Amino acid sequence: MIKRLFFIVVISLSVAVSQVYAEQSKSFGEYTVHFSAFTTDILSPEIAKAYRIPRSKNRALLNISVLKKVMNTAGSPVKAKIKASATNLSSQLRDLNVRELDDKSGAIYYIAETTVDNEETLKYSLTILPEGENENFSFDFQQQFFTR
Repeated sequence: MIKRLFFIVVISLSVAVSQVYAEQSKSFGEYTVHFSAFTTDILSPEIAKAYRIPRSKNRALLNISVLKKVMNTAGSPVKAKIKASATNLSSQLRDLNVRELDDKSGAIYYIAETTVDNEETLKYSLTILPEGENENFSFDFQQQFFTR
């Protein structure tokens, strides 16, 4: 009975964590944008060091990738100009410094960091212009952070 209860608790926590930090995506014509936001303490020390990201429960990381749709594939990574800001529920605006990370595997990521407090909700506003395109696309999303 105790083993079964432990198993149910572990599975429930795993599902809850995956939902909180789940990657999301939005489609815009020929492009799909994948995005997520999470506290940097979940990064491995090796990844954090490699990309100069401080690991902390009080530091949020915005992660974005832009893929051009290619039939029968997951898509092809493309470079883009990305502007990002975050606003908390008190309407305090934070302009985010977005930087590009080229992965050795050919993936291209864009990241931005900001500080967060426990239970703080940030509304992210993104404007994206894929390389070679004339029109950008914009969208917003919210993420609440738990730092304790």
